[in-house]
Amino acid sequence: MTERSLADELLPAYDVVMRHAIDVAASPSVVWDALHRADFAGAWYVRALLVVRGLRRPARAHRLTLERLVEGGFIPLGERAGREVALGLVGRFWLPSGGRVRLTPDQFRAFAEPGNAKVVWTFSVAPAGTAATRLITETRVACLDTTSRRRFRVYWLAVRPFSGLIRRAMLRAVADAAARPAATRTV
Repeated sequence: MTERSLADELLPAYDVVMRHAIDVAASPSVVWDALHRADFAGAWYVRALLVVRGLRRPARAHRLTLERLVEGGFIPLGERAGREVALGLVGRFWLPSGGRVRLTPDQFRAFAEPGNAKVVWTFSVAPAGTAATRLITETRVACLDTTSRRRFRVYWLAVRPFSGLIRRAMLRAVADAAARPAATRTV
């Protein structure tokens, strides 16, 4: 029997899903390490889009890593070491402020307040043949009532292409970090 993904466990019912993947010429352990140290905002257009959305890097952060995403408000929901990590957000993303709700992981699981949407964002690694790894990111959004669903869908029409652009750039950043020799890797 196949193990359920963290996304399946945390948000089995959702309104929107976005998946992107890249094959990386490195072992799963090298890609996993790169996932945790890569600078997701290395590309200028990612930095610009994050600023436009109001999701700047946390203060004093020169790089945007998984750790920095958590420091900036993403909720760490779970990890299967070496294979999969899940982050979450709750808010009214269609508002200019994002209307984010600060929650603990347990509060996230139980949260069901109408007028909001819940997001689960995962990264996973899996062997892809003998010399490569498949790196996958998946984002699921569940709107908690009809009104939030309608508002989110209008917002998503405008944001979806840019969201995909950011995620593809993040995958490339991890692939680039995995390709760097150990001596040139930065933490």
